[in-house]
Amino acid sequence: MKRLVIVSSALVAAFFSQAQPEGINGGPLNVPVDGIVDGVFIQQHIPTKRLIPYEYVREADVIWSKRAWEFIDVREKINLPLYFPMDEYDAAGNWVKNSSRWSLWTVLKHHILAGDIRLFSPYNPNDFNILDGDQLKYPVDPTQPGLNFYTDSIYRNVLFSYFGTLGAESTTPLANSYGDDSTRTLADGTIEYVYPARDTTWFTSKDIVQFRLKEDWFFDKERSVLDVRIIAIAPVVFQKDDDGTIQKLEEKFWLYFPQCRFVLNNYFVYNDQNDAQWMSFDDLFWKRRFSSTIYKESNTFDRNIESYRMGVDALMEAEKIKEEIRTIEHDVWSF
Repeated sequence: MKRLVIVSSALVAAFFSQAQPEGINGGPLNVPVDGIVDGVFIQQHIPTKRLIPYEYVREADVIWSKRAWEFIDVREKINLPLYFPMDEYDAAGNWVKNSSRWSLWTVLKHHILAGDIRLFSPYNPNDFNILDGDQLKYPVDPTQPGLNFYTDSIYRNVLFSYFGTLGAESTTPLANSYGDDSTRTLADGTIEYVYPARDTTWFTSKDIVQFRLKEDWFFDKERSVLDVRIIAIAPVVFQKDDDGTIQKLEEKFWLYFPQCRFVLNNYFVYNDQNDAQWMSFDDLFWKRRFSSTIYKESNTFDRNIESYRMGVDALMEAEKIKEEIRTIEHDVWSF
């Protein structure tokens, strides 16, 4: 029996060592420099803890399921721990992040650029009018395995379209040292004016207004529980015209959430009730410590709620869908 326990422990340890990618652990610590602890103790539990895997689910044990798409408005009070603290760019163009904890956007962006998380395009590359990126069909990968934003120039240029915007093109040619308009001669002999480079704007935490989730709700008869798994997550920003007028909401990209968990597991989320009990982002999503609104469910027409309900009616429809999901679990235990 003792040998069996030892073997089982070894297998569990081997599983966790394979499930946890190397080089991802270690969120912001309260140790600004060597020998200095900004607090009573070093907050090392979250940055070093191992990921708890999901419970295995057999297809035969799922007697009911429903797919739903929800959005988290990070400006709601309960969702502010996902929104703050802000990150910024200084005058030199350096990315400045909070030294003790990061927002959800900062965590995701940091690890996407480092190559730890795979990014999926929100639209069909052959037709930008088709938005089906939540199906995770269009991965955006470096030109070679092992490269990332900092080591692959081609990949860096592609990623910029998901993390920033370019300002309007100037209509005034760039002046040369004599005060005249600068020109250049092309290979075919054509002379054209030289214009100033377009302004570059990177998205920061304050630009992210929503996170959209793709989820599966299901009843597992083996465990006798109604459970939910987040399949994918997408940051959303306001799409603006050249004058800064808001046009619509825009999904920037989609991420496979089970892969994100390895990263989110090791970063703090602020707890306004107790500074000694900060949870991780993974804990927050697992415990459903956020407010969200359903904007689509799996249905015959494959349509969003806003296509047949507007305003308050759309919110009522979203609550109706949530209530139907709760009712499923209630009915299972009602004989």
